Amino acid sequence: MPHTAETATAYVVTAIEAKGTATRHDFDVPAIVSTTHSLTESWDFDRVDPAMFWNIVATFLEH
Repeated sequence: MPHTAETATAYVVTAIEAKGTATRHDFDVPAIVSTTHSLTESWDFDRVDPAMFWNIVATFLEH
């Protein structure tokens, strides 16, 4: 399957909601996708360093 902005968005939403403690509505998902893509120059978020990914996610927690 090709990696696209849509698959990257699905990856982010799945990761955020995986533990059931947060939802996509708690975060600025488009900003997470955009920032991660800019830093990695890829839509394949499976290859992103987990620590970097979660640092990006934490940055876009909406209060």
